[in-house]
Amino acid sequence: MTSTLLLAFALMLVLEGLMPFIAPAAWRETFRRLVQLTDGQIRFIGLTSMIIGLVLIVVFS
Repeated sequence: MTSTLLLAFALMLVLEGLMPFIAPAAWRETFRRLVQLTDGQIRFIGLTSMIIGLVLIVVFS
């Protein structure tokens, strides 16, 4: 179980690092836009992301 979680965390780090490595200017612009969002909009994005992740976990496990 622990090794699976560590592998999932490692994969997340690899995927998160792709955008700044491949397209740093687009990554920077994305964060400039993100800073302009309200707290409610950011929370909605986070909630949506978590729900999609949970649905994918249920579907594929």
